[in-house]
Amino acid sequence: MPDRDNECVIALDVGGTGMKGALLDCRLQPLLTQRRPTHRAAGPEAVVAHMAAALESLAKQASAMGLTALRAGVVVPGIVDEDSARAVYSGNIGWRDLPLGAILEQRTGIPVTLGHDVRAGAHAERVLGAARAARDVLFVPIGTGVSAAVISDGRPLRGGGFAGELGHIVVDANGAECVCGGRGCVETVATAAAIATAFTVRSGRPVEGADEVAALVAQRDPHALTVWNRAVDALVTAFTTAVTLLAPGLIVVGGGLAEAGDLLLDPIRTRLAERLTFQRRPRLVRAELGDQAGCLGAGLLAWEHMIEPTDDTGESAFPATRSRSWTARATRDEPRPSR
Repeated sequence: MPDRDNECVIALDVGGTGMKGALLDCRLQPLLTQRRPTHRAAGPEAVVAHMAAALESLAKQASAMGLTALRAGVVVPGIVDEDSARAVYSGNIGWRDLPLGAILEQRTGIPVTLGHDVRAGAHAERVLGAARAARDVLFVPIGTGVSAAVISDGRPLRGGGFAGELGHIVVDANGAECVCGGRGCVETVATAAAIATAFTVRSGRPVEGADEVAALVAQRDPHALTVWNRAVDALVTAFTTAVTLLAPGLIVVGGGLAEAGDLLLDPIRTRLAERLTFQRRPRLVRAELGDQAGCLGAGLLAWEHMIEPTDDTGESAFPATRSRSWTARATRDEPRPSR
């Protein structure tokens, strides 16, 4: 690998409410980070415009720091076809069959590698985090939604962009209507918002988020326990289905709900063990990279695109990831001095 001390990539992780951007060096350390709103209420075209502005801003800051930004990795939610760099569908943002990679390249002049936010997060966890070197992984971020990324025999399972919709496994056919149009999906029970809403309805006590419900679970509040146990059961049902079909050796749980730690993971481990019979029994661990996984994954995609493709074993071919693990640093909006 050539000397890349004065080179970096731009990473941009686009969510329903906010975007996380960064400049990452060849060791995948953040040189600068940036957060800004997505502005999805203004419509999908406005979101694309803000994405382009974020990329241009990061490229200018790289130049001001004496760095050359070689490429941008951009990851977005919904259904994404990485091969054609198209954002196929996003209910949260509103685009359909959008050639997003080409549009961003045309508007910014920056080469773009487009990816899916959860698959990119899974890639980052496998290369740098809790799933290091694992061959068969189910990565499940649980927060405003429940999604998943599958790594099978070292390779991501994409299914044309449709793979990984764990949150829409039906756990109660007569349950509440889901945003997807179905009923009784995991997301109607086990997202942070669903847990908070269910507790408020059951107890008559409003709470702002699932973290408050988790605190009440720790205090053995009966309403909180009922709601929490229902969410755990929904997740265990979905995990059982995934384990039976895909046989992951490791399940990595991330997202905001994973901040509850063993309060969430221990009952899932126990009940999953009770449900499984002949199936491969996976380890279940908490994600290590937190809300930076998607952004790091975006940077990985950009570096890997330039250096060489993933090799035949499915391992990352990016040299910096083979010799060291990434260490998180608080760098929000704080540029590192120019070399």
